[in-house]
Amino acid sequence: MNNIENKVAVITGASSGIGRATALRLANGGARLVLGARRTDRLETLVSEIEALGGRAVYRKTDIRDRDEVQALVDLAGAEFGRLDVLVSNAGVGPISRLDDLRVDDWEAMIDVNLRGVLYGIAAALPVFRRQNAGHFVTVISTSGLRIVPGQAVYAATKNAVRTLLEGLRQEAGPNLRVTGVSPGYVRTEFANAISDPDLRAQVARGMETMAIEPDAVARMIAFAINQPAEVDVGDIVVRPTAQN
Repeated sequence: MNNIENKVAVITGASSGIGRATALRLANGGARLVLGARRTDRLETLVSEIEALGGRAVYRKTDIRDRDEVQALVDLAGAEFGRLDVLVSNAGVGPISRLDDLRVDDWEAMIDVNLRGVLYGIAAALPVFRRQNAGHFVTVISTSGLRIVPGQAVYAATKNAVRTLLEGLRQEAGPNLRVTGVSPGYVRTEFANAISDPDLRAQVARGMETMAIEPDAVARMIAFAINQPAEVDVGDIVVRPTAQN
């Protein structure tokens, strides 16, 4: 069974990590891809890799804090491929810190990217899915929020807000749209690079070194959810290292 072949998927945050791995895995399954991120040099390289494998992909520079840019990315799917089947909202930031540090700019960045960016994706894709009477929202969340730890209060709050949002979307979506949340644990990505607090950065880096799984492990779960028959909605997936508490 291959329900991925010929599907058109938009992926945000596609230039690295989980987004990049998802693009490659879906391309291998025969999907046609529209890739968005801020680093266009990486997107261009990724598109070249996909085309070298015989796949089809286009890209557009996208900052998901900008509603117009998210709309343009979704519109690109229709312009290039005539439809949109899946929106993979993967872009996220995690400049975590303790609340006492009062890094308000970092708090706002996490709200803007992790929550508002997901909302912009829904605003862009939901009317398309309604017109088609079919579509699939796949959103990368986090195990943060499932387990609250010091230093991640705001980050976890944005992720739990998305978790709540997706459940509401699922209930409103009706019988023809699918909604999936994927919550990864430690994954070998560039996540630690954005952490200003040296102690927290070192803590995350140690976790990456000792137990992080590869991004493709998450990509496989995303592909699994997409590959299900149209009447099967995989609601929530948690994927983390076996060593993670």
